[in-house]
Amino acid sequence: MTITAAIVGGTGYTGVELLRLLAGHPQVSLEVITSRGQAGTPVSTLFPNLRGRVDLPFTEPDSATLGACDVVFFATPNGTAMEMAPALLERGARVIDLGADFRIRDLKTWSQWYGMTHACPEIAAEAVYGLPERYREAIRGARLVANPGCYPTAVQLGLIPLLEAGVVDTQQLVADAKSGASGAGRQPQQHTLLCEAGENFRAYGASGHRHLPEIRQGLVDAAGGPVGLTFVPHLLPMIRGIHATLYAPLLDPGVDLQALFAERYADEPFVDVLPPGSHPETRTVRGSNMVRIAVHRPVDSNMALVLAVEDNLVKGAAGQAVQNMNLMFDLPETAGLRDLPVLP
Repeated sequence: MTITAAIVGGTGYTGVELLRLLAGHPQVSLEVITSRGQAGTPVSTLFPNLRGRVDLPFTEPDSATLGACDVVFFATPNGTAMEMAPALLERGARVIDLGADFRIRDLKTWSQWYGMTHACPEIAAEAVYGLPERYREAIRGARLVANPGCYPTAVQLGLIPLLEAGVVDTQQLVADAKSGASGAGRQPQQHTLLCEAGENFRAYGASGHRHLPEIRQGLVDAAGGPVGLTFVPHLLPMIRGIHATLYAPLLDPGVDLQALFAERYADEPFVDVLPPGSHPETRTVRGSNMVRIAVHRPVDSNMALVLAVEDNLVKGAAGQAVQNMNLMFDLPETAGLRDLPVLP
């Protein structure tokens, strides 16, 4: 079985990572890659690392051409996928949006955080949130998948076992998360310039970040009720990687946290629960679709402390999108995603 695939918006970091993964996927034929600004330019001219593997030129987006493919990925700014998705779904294509257009079910909340009115509420209602470890069966039957954000992936996977088991105070959750500069995208921004980000470390969005309602939505699903979450992201002076340090007060001091996480993720191909006492490093997941998790209970404390690391461009974006595609087309879930992390 060969899946024909198209990418809308392939010139950013997420787009080129998606190109890299799809070019190496044994059951995918990459047919279309679009960019209004780079139309006519060979992909390998913009991204020399793909020379000899991706021979396509960038083209202008066209609904008829895109809709003829089995699956269309959107690696575009927020607000783009919702304008084009209805026509593509009508033509029979499946859609995976790596942006935020379909992640939040409450569209009033979505509009408040993203500053625009949703263009297709009727389509948004059928979107499936693409976190396989939580919504795998719904993803299999979906026409439209909302690929999770990078921070939400790490935070949710780190807290879900605790919430599902009901062993923590859900009103006092804290997510202290750090990301490499590629999480801010490829467009030049002052705060990601080398002279600004290098040898520096800072928080941002402490009073409210767009990923907060997305994270909260997933945690509410896992907990089966309201949650109280403090989420603070930080910018690290590195290119790739997310490290999330998560805190949750325990209700049951006798719970075996290691066993809880090991059992919850025992059959998950892309979640690695590390041995007791471990401290995961971002470099151990670089270039891979793996999330590595360690769980601790500090001495003389009733706090569950979870450490989770991922590559923000792979499991936090393009890799998870490919994982979702595999599920949607009944392919092996790990197809095209078996690469080992790059170290050093």
